[in-house]
Amino acid sequence: MSVDLALTAIVYVRRALDNSATLFANSGALAIGTMATAGLGFIYWWIAARLFSPEVIGNAAALLSVMGLVGLLGEAGLGTLLIGEIVRHPGRERGLVAAAASVGVALAVGLALLFVFGEASRNSLTRPINGWFEGAAFVLGCALTVLSFVGDQAFLGNLHSTGRMIRQVLFSTFKLMLIAAAAAAGYASNAGILLTWVAGLLASWIGVDLLTRGGARHLVGPPDFQLLHALRRKVFDHYALDVTVQAPSVIMPYLVLVLLSPSINAAFVSLWMLVSMASLMPAAMTTVLFPVIRASPKQFRHNIIVSLTTSLLFSLVCASLVLAFSQEILAVFNRAYIDIAGSSLRFLGFSLLGSTLKFHACTLARLGDRMRKASPWFALGGLLELCFVVMGARLDGLQGVVLGWTLAVSIEGVCAALTLALAMKPDSAAGPVHEEPTASSLQT
Repeated sequence: MSVDLALTAIVYVRRALDNSATLFANSGALAIGTMATAGLGFIYWWIAARLFSPEVIGNAAALLSVMGLVGLLGEAGLGTLLIGEIVRHPGRERGLVAAAASVGVALAVGLALLFVFGEASRNSLTRPINGWFEGAAFVLGCALTVLSFVGDQAFLGNLHSTGRMIRQVLFSTFKLMLIAAAAAAGYASNAGILLTWVAGLLASWIGVDLLTRGGARHLVGPPDFQLLHALRRKVFDHYALDVTVQAPSVIMPYLVLVLLSPSINAAFVSLWMLVSMASLMPAAMTTVLFPVIRASPKQFRHNIIVSLTTSLLFSLVCASLVLAFSQEILAVFNRAYIDIAGSSLRFLGFSLLGSTLKFHACTLARLGDRMRKASPWFALGGLLELCFVVMGARLDGLQGVVLGWTLAVSIEGVCAALTLALAMKPDSAAGPVHEEPTASSLQT
């Protein structure tokens, strides 16, 4: 009897893997890249925390978070558009990628310049940019960040996640080598950390192009602005959804810097970075879901359930580890962080559960092309997150920030879970993938 059950289970698992082969192949490549990024990123920040002062770490982390936000705003939904649309426009992929990259970089440079000039006019001791050199490096970093967003999403849209994996590993490796060199040379300032990031981004694209024999260059061709213009409504819809979902978490280190202090931000960023890296796994699963289900709509519910179950189990394990070992983790970076943060960060990992549910609800909206309808709800959730964080900081400092963030994300997660439950019903209107015109109908 037990043998029959075991054989039945093996057959069931094998069938499930066969049905989701593309999902697991691309998710596997992303998972490898994510794990390598997490491991090397941990070493990067460990070296920085050991060799740089808490004030420098706090300011640099805040500046990098703003760079991420500018990159997100500059990317303008273009990268996410590529994930879902590349498979629908065979023969025009390279032109679409080039057009998206051109627009995104231009937007990022403009936004970065606005921030630099705004910081220059702000009279504050917590100002992270000091001097034209740091300002120029920040602008270049924002442009490269958008280019990386768009390029990575183009790899995913082509279901060539190996290219993205290679670039992620190279970026993490290069910036780790550079931070060690900067520390050895005594260049322990905000600019030193910023430059390792910028140089690492640039080197990673050169490296992935060499290792894939021109794979990065083959992503682009003459810009096809005509096709991008034809898809402009979708660009805006993806943009609104991307910003409302991601902006609050991206800007968190900068908020902690402004609300509390650089040294508190240094301790916060140590655990925030690990939680953010852990969130990359469920984010990668849902990112791959988009093109996979686009290509095979009949596997919609099966792939959603597999992705959601895997992601929630992973998030629960990570949350439990943070709860049990938050102070030990801080000590690994710098024992001074324990005096700064104490046990205030122990509940931070539980925000992963709400984030995982949000990621899947977001992908559900993209699959049904309901980004515009979903964006106001995600924007309301983002506003809830920011308000709870600010109120928490005012009421109870760093612990208030953590509890406010976790509570807000958990509330959003419950709402997302209800949405997903409704979509899983066989007769649900939210379940089927919305079909759009193909490339032939967009040509003029």
